Amino acid sequence: MKPPHPLAVSEPTDPDVDRGIPAQRPGAWRDQAPVVAVVALGGATGAAARYGAALCWPSQTGGFPWTTLVVNTAGCAVIGVFMVVISDVWAAHRLVRPFFGTGVLGGFTTFSTYAVDVQQLVAADRARTGLALLGLTPLVALATVWSAAWVTRRIVTWRQA
Repeated sequence: MKPPHPLAVSEPTDPDVDRGIPAQRPGAWRDQAPVVAVVALGGATGAAARYGAALCWPSQTGGFPWTTLVVNTAGCAVIGVFMVVISDVWAAHRLVRPFFGTGVLGGFTTFSTYAVDVQQLVAADRARTGLALLGLTPLVALATVWSAAWVTRRIVTWRQA
């Protein structure tokens, strides 16, 4: 008998599970379908909100993309509050985080729009503005999510006292 590969992961065996039957495999599609569905629904909602923001506050061609920066900053603030609330305050349903955190906020804040904005600024001979956006966005995003989480924790602690 050949010894197992040193990096092989051994799975616990359950005599009542037949791994030849797909419905009995761990992580079967039927277990993941609700998560996939709420992420898709949330993503569509967040993307529609982002599109609405771009329609309400369009950026000038070649100008600084303020809408993208504001939307990404607002989304980071919301995720900072949301993560504290669902971690420290509220025992949320298992589909809340995938729906709102991954779906809605993932569709609302997006790296692709930011990257396209940088590329368009550089292509329009506004490289300095593109580089400013390239550096400013992650700094503002990280500072905003951290600040929002910090303030939310302070409020929660104050209210519980």
